[in-house]
Amino acid sequence: MTIEITSTVQWEAWKAKLLPPVEAVTDGLWSIPVPIPDNPLRYVLIYALECRDGLALIDAGWDDDISWLALTDGIASIGRDITDVRAVLVTHHHADHLGLAGRVREASGAWVALHSLDAAAAHPRTTPEEAANHLLRHLEHHGLPADEARRTMEHLSIGTIPDAPVPDVLLEDGETIRLPGLDLNVIWTPGHSPGHSCFYQPDRRLLFSGDHVLPRIPPQIAVYSRTEGDPLADFLRSLKRLEQFEVDEVLPAHEYRFSRLDRRLTDIARHHTERLAELYAAIRETPGQNAWQLSSHLAWSRPWQTFDPASRRFALAETVAHLVLLENRGEIRRSSDSPLRWHPATVA
Repeated sequence: MTIEITSTVQWEAWKAKLLPPVEAVTDGLWSIPVPIPDNPLRYVLIYALECRDGLALIDAGWDDDISWLALTDGIASIGRDITDVRAVLVTHHHADHLGLAGRVREASGAWVALHSLDAAAAHPRTTPEEAANHLLRHLEHHGLPADEARRTMEHLSIGTIPDAPVPDVLLEDGETIRLPGLDLNVIWTPGHSPGHSCFYQPDRRLLFSGDHVLPRIPPQIAVYSRTEGDPLADFLRSLKRLEQFEVDEVLPAHEYRFSRLDRRLTDIARHHTERLAELYAAIRETPGQNAWQLSSHLAWSRPWQTFDPASRRFALAETVAHLVLLENRGEIRRSSDSPLRWHPATVA
């Protein structure tokens, strides 16, 4: 099953590893690509929507001077100014989405909206030192040898966004954001982050999907040191929930626009089903492995040996998310020692 690409310009730019141009999606709606420095995703797509008294932005971009220039130039190219922005609706708290929201607010007086759970995640009640120590213990608890865990720590910055802007409006599931001449519905889609939200424009049947549904890659669903609950279970329920909405076009935060949301939802769910089966088979074949050992033997998009420390940390976090779901389903069990070791729940 395949999606249908609705922006050839964005698709061609993605294949060529170029920044796509600012593009008019439909009347009063534009996509503005904003670079993410030194990141394989390359850019985030900011959406500018016209309302009667100015513009609303969906997401803001990475807090960097190059990103700021791209955003302000992009808005100027559609005949507007950054001072015309009235609202910034942020899909989730990650730095490439929330980062510039504070600068936009300062320049325009716009209000910033974010789901309440992600507002809390963006402002953890820990010092950087406490967060670093907690992360180190988390890595070692899931099997990283102490020396490799410390090398991993040297390549990481602790926290999400330094001085992350505090939102003016806390979003909740099911509410309608009402701007002059523009209504958007909030759809809470946790998984990639606790409060990730999509925005739905029912009169145009458009879904602004953030990172929840992307056209080419599944979003990262991970368990980190501060993660609570079962994010993969949340994510799979969120995918299923989107089936009830009539969507003609999906406007994601990365890559390119597309249609046939139903096909993409099926493909992403299948990916996780296959990963869960692969992981369960590895545990049955060799019981007692820790998450680090399991991660190193799973099939990734490129060889494990080529992963840098940050990539290995991301892979470990994804593996732990799948382990948590298998455990909650009653298919595997964890040992009580540290590092955690995983076993089939029953022995055949």
